[in-house]
Amino acid sequence: MTDSPRQTDISSPLPPRADRHMWRLAWPIILSNISVPLLGLVDTAVVGHLEDAVYLGAVTLGAVLFSFLYWGFGFLRMGTTGMTAQAHGREDHDGLRTLLGQGIGLALAIGLVLIIAGSPLITLGLSLMEASETTRALAHDYASIRLWSAPAVLINYVILGWFLGLGNSRVTLGILVLTNGVNILLDLAFVPGLGMTSDGVALASVIADYCALATGLWLVARQLRRMPGRSDRAALLSLPAWGALIRVNQHLFVRTLCLLGATAYFTSQGASFGDDVLAANAVLLQFVMMTSYALDGFAQAAESEVGRAVGQNDWQRFTRSVGAATRFSLITATAASGLLWLCGPALIHLLTDIPEVRALATVYLPWMVAMPLVAVWSYLLDGIFIGATATREMRNTLVVSLLAFIGLWPLLEGFGNHGLWLAFLLFTSVRSAVLGGYYLHHRRHHWR
Repeated sequence: MTDSPRQTDISSPLPPRADRHMWRLAWPIILSNISVPLLGLVDTAVVGHLEDAVYLGAVTLGAVLFSFLYWGFGFLRMGTTGMTAQAHGREDHDGLRTLLGQGIGLALAIGLVLIIAGSPLITLGLSLMEASETTRALAHDYASIRLWSAPAVLINYVILGWFLGLGNSRVTLGILVLTNGVNILLDLAFVPGLGMTSDGVALASVIADYCALATGLWLVARQLRRMPGRSDRAALLSLPAWGALIRVNQHLFVRTLCLLGATAYFTSQGASFGDDVLAANAVLLQFVMMTSYALDGFAQAAESEVGRAVGQNDWQRFTRSVGAATRFSLITATAASGLLWLCGPALIHLLTDIPEVRALATVYLPWMVAMPLVAVWSYLLDGIFIGATATREMRNTLVVSLLAFIGLWPLLEGFGNHGLWLAFLLFTSVRSAVLGGYYLHHRRHHWR
């Protein structure tokens, strides 16, 4: 039986034209993901045009610190997506409700703990980063404001992951576009408009995060009214019922900390070369983030499709989904590399008018051209393993990759910032290679 293009029932097989199906799921994710680094580009551009590079350095350090405090709990999104997609494949509507309730409860608890304990964590984190006293002081002010959005950010992770697991990527697009649109408008209102600096960027983020939470909860309530089944209060209150969620998320937590640790280590070592190099690396990292979010669109689409295939025990669908995601990922990586090669200098000039920062960023731009072609495999494989909830392998991969990065940097330190970018590229290569080895093993022995 051949599916018509309009069929979307979860029990239907993936349509024969898997590429078209993957694209329909991925394009809203790509647009929503690109809106995230677009916000980073606006943040960088807004403070990059202030009179001193110290504000750009402060936002960079503060953003890295909040990558630990917020994205350290990114498992709330990833774990929710994989488990929701598998429950969706089994048509377990009660389980879908339970997963949502457990995820929101866990996110709220973690968010409140961060507000209570966040101030000493901010002080400790900034003390470990090599930067000038002025930059660290401004970064502390930035982080202290951002801290208040913790519950909203973490609950939003769960909501986004749940809708993505349901295959409803357009909801994800709507929430993220709203959030980042509000954030960008407030950036412009607070910094150029009211004369604020890095503190204005932080305040804009907090307000936008709570706008997103209100919208997300409204969309969840609407979805639950349409969904069959009922909420299982016993499962929400029973600790054993949380076992699967905890098992999946504990590995993702360690994995995410290692990934963020690599970024923080990179930023810290770059800061030791001075504020201008720190600012130049901040500009270039925006290119890395923009590319990663574009590639992650197909990876997240693979999370949803692979999760459904695993839930249905349909390995033909699994194979078609992986093939489609791979083709689109390679095309995207090649296009991103070409764009940075041709337009990189012009993009740098859009982000900052500080002559020293522009010159340094242009010198290190070739590393940005190479990065997408190496990193594409790690993003794609992450999506496959998240959908299959094979999170232990993801944890192990990042531990090995981080150790390789830290071990290689002393050998390359004599090459200065070029050596730092090379070490970061090798970190990405190890990540892709190790996870690729795990994938081949599972395809031979389990995913068949």
